Amino acid sequence: MHTLASQNRPLLRGLTLGLTLAGAAFAAHAQEKVVFATNWKAQAGHGGFYQALVDGTYKKYGLDVDIQQGGPMVNNRPMLPAGKVDFLMTGNLLQSFDNVKNGVPTVVVASFFQKDPQAIFAHPGQGYDTFKDLTKAPVAFIGKDGQFSFWQWMKSEHGFKDTQLKPYTFNVGPFLADKKSIQQGYAISEPLSIKAQAGFDPVVYLLADHGFSTYANTIETRADLIKTKPETVRKFVEASIIGWNNYLYGDNKAANEMIAKLNPDSPVASSQGSIELIKKMGIVDSGESLTRGIGAMDEARIKDFYEKMVKAGLYKPGEIELSKVATTQFVNKGVGLDIRKQLGGK
Repeated sequence: MHTLASQNRPLLRGLTLGLTLAGAAFAAHAQEKVVFATNWKAQAGHGGFYQALVDGTYKKYGLDVDIQQGGPMVNNRPMLPAGKVDFLMTGNLLQSFDNVKNGVPTVVVASFFQKDPQAIFAHPGQGYDTFKDLTKAPVAFIGKDGQFSFWQWMKSEHGFKDTQLKPYTFNVGPFLADKKSIQQGYAISEPLSIKAQAGFDPVVYLLADHGFSTYANTIETRADLIKTKPETVRKFVEASIIGWNNYLYGDNKAANEMIAKLNPDSPVASSQGSIELIKKMGIVDSGESLTRGIGAMDEARIKDFYEKMVKAGLYKPGEIELSKVATTQFVNKGVGLDIRKQLGGK
């Protein structure tokens, strides 16, 4: 005998299937697509973002994040104002000052390096016992970009001279061959390659520890995205902050494996070495971030850096409207402090 329920089973099955498919479609829709472009190939200096990707933190925040690498033949900067990417990792505040100067409507929403890793290296045992001693070096290998940025500050603030300059071509050979020379480099990577090639640890002077007060590895987005989708910006920034806490103080194996896969020049062992340097020098987590959380920024510090760059001749007084450079709307809220404590961090 057929009951009403048995007669309606096909209908019920169809209804259930329809609800399941609708639920799946809703779940897929709930993951908002976000494109994030970095300033170089995958490396430990980007590790927190890859951590948030591989451990599902972005997904938990409802974001489907696509990380697009930068590199020597890639210029991701125009992609942000053009709307091709949603977030962009920049080097330091100089690029952001230039954007405001040129009327490009982008804004810094977080800083994942409290200290710019830009450093000057010297050979041990050559009399370079203080940063001031470096002004006596007969040769300073500085790249073209550096000559028109931090080198100008080194001259105005510390007395370095253009007569010391020789071009740095991102080859440590000339530096290694001249024990009295000094050279620019990233404090979280070049010391490892110098040790591997020459068997010694260079003397490292982090510019940030001597007054170069810029933030670095800053994250920019478009001003219109902040206005129309502030929740999207908040989710990306906060998920990235959590990613960085887990990368520095937790299990970072999967993130390092992803970095090594994407960039064979940055193997897992190299990433681990860089992480130790990042932690030792307080690149990501120091100063303001210790109480406000990773990604922290302070308007007074941005002003301080701008004034130093004016003194160095890079900008004119009042040329940059600093209120347009960055916003602290999405940082300084203590996000991730509980995770750091739980994982036994600082």
